[in-house]
Amino acid sequence: MLGGLLVPTLTVAATQQHLPVMTVTANKIEQHQEEVPASLSVVHGDDLRDAGAEDLQALARRTPNFVFQPFGQSGTNVPVVRGLTSSATAFSSSMLMLVDGVPTLTGQGFDHNLLAVERVEILRGPQSTLYGRNAEAGVLNLYTRQIGEEPHAQVDATLGNRDKRSLRFDLSQALVADTLYGGIAGEWLEQDGFIDNVYHGGDEDRRERHNGRAVLRWTPAAPTSATLRYSRQDYRDAGSQWGAAGASHREVRSGTTSWNHSSGRSLSLDVEHELDSGLRLRSITARNDFYDRVRQDTDFLPFDALHIERDHHLSTLSQELRLEGEWAESKWLAGFYADRDDHSLDFRQKQPMAMTRTQVGLGGNTAALFGQWTQALTSHWSLTLGARMERNEVSLSPRDSDNRSDQWQRFTPKLALQYAWNSDTQAYASYSEGFRAGGFNAFAASAGYPGYDPEQVDAYEFGIKGWTAERRLRYSAALYWMQISDMQVQQIVQPGMVYITNAAGARSTGLELEADYLLGPNWRLQASLGVNRTRFERFQDGSADYKGNHAPFAPDLTTYLGLRYDAAAGWFAQAGLSGVGRTYLDSANRYSRAGYALLDLSAGYNFDHFGVSAYVENATDKSYDAVGYLNGMARVYSEPREFGLRLSYQL
Repeated sequence: MLGGLLVPTLTVAATQQHLPVMTVTANKIEQHQEEVPASLSVVHGDDLRDAGAEDLQALARRTPNFVFQPFGQSGTNVPVVRGLTSSATAFSSSMLMLVDGVPTLTGQGFDHNLLAVERVEILRGPQSTLYGRNAEAGVLNLYTRQIGEEPHAQVDATLGNRDKRSLRFDLSQALVADTLYGGIAGEWLEQDGFIDNVYHGGDEDRRERHNGRAVLRWTPAAPTSATLRYSRQDYRDAGSQWGAAGASHREVRSGTTSWNHSSGRSLSLDVEHELDSGLRLRSITARNDFYDRVRQDTDFLPFDALHIERDHHLSTLSQELRLEGEWAESKWLAGFYADRDDHSLDFRQKQPMAMTRTQVGLGGNTAALFGQWTQALTSHWSLTLGARMERNEVSLSPRDSDNRSDQWQRFTPKLALQYAWNSDTQAYASYSEGFRAGGFNAFAASAGYPGYDPEQVDAYEFGIKGWTAERRLRYSAALYWMQISDMQVQQIVQPGMVYITNAAGARSTGLELEADYLLGPNWRLQASLGVNRTRFERFQDGSADYKGNHAPFAPDLTTYLGLRYDAAAGWFAQAGLSGVGRTYLDSANRYSRAGYALLDLSAGYNFDHFGVSAYVENATDKSYDAVGYLNGMARVYSEPREFGLRLSYQL
């Protein structure tokens, strides 16, 4: 990521006098951003590129009440939205990520380099009615650029400190005029680490990734299109960004070689057809595979006393079919969704006296019917009703024990009432429910692989959004209250000894504010504020009582403030300041990451089809380590200052 996600550039001339209208599909139908009765952030792909954003952390920095757990391993990101999160050992997520409609259901593989992205839509609050079991806290929708008749070429090359070298490209053109189009995109990145290994020398956390995407789009007739997409991500990293909890500097004394050779694959077929009646049919068939291959030292000592190894293969096959249309003053859609998980888990843990190994198969099936109806009641009032009937099944097949399985059926409703004061101002009130299926503790063999219950959310939200100042200011505000039943909480005894249990109850309340202000023909200001209070109401685990404690990984405060200047002569300068409050790492609230603020700066010059820019991330070199990770054993190091130069070309 270059310079974080700073204020986007103006997507038209630097002398524009109003902000552009955003059309979104957050509710799986086309609407203006202000018409969606939910807390929604939208970022355009051109703005991402101009800001130098290269990872999902860049999105979270500027989005209220959205962060990631400190983890320190490439390819795995565990999202936290409005205080709701999951764990890497649950193989599920509280937030659903979709890339062109293809779902990622686990923290493993929850990653994207934002290359060739057209826009990003971030929905906060339960979205289980339309999106299913892993959307109980929100949805992250990424839409890549639609290839078409016009040729496109974009190339970026970056050099930075710690010997960073990066090359990114996005190319497409018509193969058969008006009928067949092809495109490829890719990235190669290498960078030295920042954690010194004082035992054998060198750095411990070197990073290397190779990503690629190929697209083939066929439009045999005006109302029909079929798009075949294939993408892959390969990580060839050294160790995680971990160290001993008591370390005061970014260093380890490790004699155990650590590495991350994870990789991901995705193949999908997306077919759209508009019938003569005006109805629109869409089918998305996809397969996602993620290979989680990691070896990691966990004692950080010269001798090999403790380390872990993972060789997991996570595979999901999914199918969505939906039909949408309009009737009189209403818009509606109805759909069917099904998926199948087939995960193979192989976990090893080196202990002082032995090596333990856990091999299990983890399977699952989902089938659901869903629908949504939006009806105009008067010239000012509209009502949205949604419902989903879903069946989930989870099975566990240990090599050394009997198979286990469980299933749940769930009806998930949604209701939203919206009032349009005028064409520029919308207010709404909504009730929605969220659901995340239960499962089994695949790494608790000594306890008989115990199960845990589904997590359920009842949410109320009130919001207002719109335009003012002659459409130079776009704003939104949302208040919410969520009651969480059987909250799934990860408890860590030590590396490799992890289990998930249910807190009887928790509550999350908060506020979200966003503003995008065109100060003048050359200046743009963006700001966001997220206030969240997520606490356990009832949670007793053995003899420990966590009532009143902060939910793990859920900060009370997230902020962002950015300013950008675009000169008519082609040069620009921008600054972004983001902040996150104190984050607790465990249910007992013994370990935490202190609150922090990061300053990112960049400036550049664009001429003809070329551009050059310089950037500084974390300009003040702020340290914000997560101290006490893995139940007090480890520290997740924060990334230090980074700076570099980027050259670009765009046709």
